[in-house]
Amino acid sequence: MSVSAAVVAGGKSRRMGRDKGWLDLGDGRPLVRRVIDVASQVADEVFLVANDARYASLGLRVVPDRFPAGGVLGGIATGLGAARHERVLVVACDMPFLQADVLRLLVERGEGYDAVVPKVGEEYEPLHALYTKACLPHIERALAAGKMRVISFFGDVRVRAIDEAELRAVDPDLRSITNVNTPEELAALSLRARPAAR
Repeated sequence: MSVSAAVVAGGKSRRMGRDKGWLDLGDGRPLVRRVIDVASQVADEVFLVANDARYASLGLRVVPDRFPAGGVLGGIATGLGAARHERVLVVACDMPFLQADVLRLLVERGEGYDAVVPKVGEEYEPLHALYTKACLPHIERALAAGKMRVISFFGDVRVRAIDEAELRAVDPDLRSITNVNTPEELAALSLRARPAAR
């Protein structure tokens, strides 16, 4: 079945102090390109949700965030609305160790669900998840009501949580859900630990 992938690059990057999508971990590729390269192994369509004109240089469709004050939830809504396919992988632009096998797991577990979201401990990973367009009206209602938490619409749709054990079966060290928020986290990352794509 066809799947779209929306790479969300609309964050403010306050803790990093600069746009995280363009950070280079030492191999000459910005983080956003690493994410795109992995998402392209799984999705028929890959596009960006971003308000920065620089992202057009990557050669993909760039969709402006329809809800710039809506945080992560607004980025997800924008991606769902712009996708050409019913099912949409939504990933953040700052995940250097994203893995195609994990994205495939989300797609494979999607039958009969509106959202497939990894959950480690009590925390969901909403920008490393699969959503269907059935989620969109519920997200838009949540945003209109001022509800910014991603899980605010989960009670209205069929959610399949991928628990830690299931995730570790594919990604033993949970590297795929690593993101980069601060200069310290950037400095601590090592590209030698694991290749970005599988």
